[in-house]
Amino acid sequence: MVSAVFHSSLDTTRVVEAANEPRSPRPAAAALAPAVVAVVPPKPAYDWRALAMKVMPPIVGIAILIAIWSAFTREGGSFPTPGATFVEAATVFSDPFYRNGPNDQGIGWNVLYSLYRVGIGFGLAAAVGIPLGFVIGRFEVFRSMTSPLISLLKPVSPLAWLPIGLLVFKAANPAAIWTIFICSIWPMIINTAVGVQRVPVDYLNVARVLNLSEWKVVTRILLPAVLPYMLTGVRLSIGTAWLVIVAAEMLTGGVGIGFWVWDEWNNLNVKHILIAILVIGLVGLALEWALISIARRFSYDDH
Repeated sequence: MVSAVFHSSLDTTRVVEAANEPRSPRPAAAALAPAVVAVVPPKPAYDWRALAMKVMPPIVGIAILIAIWSAFTREGGSFPTPGATFVEAATVFSDPFYRNGPNDQGIGWNVLYSLYRVGIGFGLAAAVGIPLGFVIGRFEVFRSMTSPLISLLKPVSPLAWLPIGLLVFKAANPAAIWTIFICSIWPMIINTAVGVQRVPVDYLNVARVLNLSEWKVVTRILLPAVLPYMLTGVRLSIGTAWLVIVAAEMLTGGVGIGFWVWDEWNNLNVKHILIAILVIGLVGLALEWALISIARRFSYDDH
């Protein structure tokens, strides 16, 4: 009996001592569990398939065009073959900025003179057309006054304006710039006015409540909302301007890519005409790409 009591007391003491002993920290459950490593497939350095889908269709299209061209010129004739045109193009681009007098200059000078005229005419059209579009879209009275006039003048052929420019300015260069101006102004006016009309009315009501000035309404509310429409009008206008300058220079003469085409036709140099067509297309494409890049940079959808 005494022994049982002794052992019981001893066991109790051991339990108490064990409870009072400092315990070592138990290992974390994560350390006991086996490590799990997520295997992520390596990302390809470049999406070559997407690049091929962008590059291959244009290359195939150009190859088909050259094949058709070769088939039609295989028997000879006045129309040059692709090979002969390529050889002539290499000669033309080997020295694009030569000068042999006022009417004999390299294709590089002709393109630069055309771009100079386009820049002036297009810049004047933007300086006048965009503010006018804001006014027409903002005020109903101006819209009622100008809508019939725009509808009447917009469909007029670009070359119909050239004699008016020659009559007024008495010189070919300002007449060509005038033609570019009057033909490229309409897309900017119309698209800007439409953009202003589509601004939500709630925005303008808030401006009235805050008693904002007309300048702040234009710069803080209208301009951000109208910018996509305005840039669309600018893109359409630059295409029209580049199209018009070629036709205008054919009639006015001087230095320019349009005059170069007409002069080569008078010399019956069809190879140079084909080269000029290629250059005109490439320059127009470059202008279009530049304006698309600007439009994407200022797009509010990406911010």
